[in-house]
Amino acid sequence: MDYFAGLDVSVKETSVCIVDDAGKIVREARVASEPEALLQVLTNTIYRFKRVGLEAGPLSQWLYSVLAEAGLPVICVETRHMRAMLKVQRSASLRPPHPTPPAR
Repeated sequence: MDYFAGLDVSVKETSVCIVDDAGKIVREARVASEPEALLQVLTNTIYRFKRVGLEAGPLSQWLYSVLAEAGLPVICVETRHMRAMLKVQRSASLRPPHPTPPAR
């Protein structure tokens, strides 16, 4: 099973949310915004990450390089772009899977 992680980074703490490929939350944690603390959560062998999303911010470059060096499939995401993408994704998921043909 593939997993995805989202990291909400602040100066002191980082919130980590791990979901499976069905979108079910399998773990949530708050850890220090230090590479060692993040690696302890993200290098657990029960997770095989397809993507790790890191919020863009003051610590991004530092954390990105450490996570990438550890072999994690990390990407840096700008918060406003992610919010816009999720908004579009949510509205698309509310549409019926097959459009209903117009009545004649």
